[in-house]
Amino acid sequence: MKIICIGRNFLGHIKELNNKKNSSPVVFLKPETSIIKKNQPFFIPDFSHEIHHEVELIVKINRLGKSILPKFSHKYYDEISLGIDFTARDLQNDLKLNGLPWEKSKSFDGSALIGKWINKNKFSGVNDLNFHLMKNDKIVQKGNSSEMIWNIDELISEISKFFTLKIGDVIFTGTPKGVGKVNVNDHLSGHLEDEELFNVKIK
Repeated sequence: MKIICIGRNFLGHIKELNNKKNSSPVVFLKPETSIIKKNQPFFIPDFSHEIHHEVELIVKINRLGKSILPKFSHKYYDEISLGIDFTARDLQNDLKLNGLPWEKSKSFDGSALIGKWINKNKFSGVNDLNFHLMKNDKIVQKGNSSEMIWNIDELISEISKFFTLKIGDVIFTGTPKGVGKVNVNDHLSGHLEDEELFNVKIK
């Protein structure tokens, strides 16, 4: 399986990092080794002094697909959840400054947290979902899927132009504003509407 991530999909997040809005989605990949194992903490790596949390709505692909039209994208996922794209911001800033790829800062071991999967049919639709991240019992990130520049179905269609989607692939759909540094002993929890889908300790 592969993890396909979308960058710069919320205007608030684009502005807080002084980035520019792109004409098409920013896409990058995480390897399977980036996934934090169930019930395990996140360990701050020794190569970074500024790891940021980025909470995101995520979807799991349920069938093989290539060059999918947006009107058919809804058939390619049944389950949704929340995840965290842990980012070594200091390293990323240096890579961006030198025009280099982001993988070292985004795709390292343990950089992807995946929450509990729930059936999308629990909701009336996926384009108006509230979600938030709590750090030490305080809301630090809050978003709604209606705020996405490109919605889930549009993202699936766009991604499938370049990558064949396979069963079990996971798409991270972008983070809202409010990203910030994590520290040892922080506790993070992710909530989709009224349900907690993950909690993790920072070590």
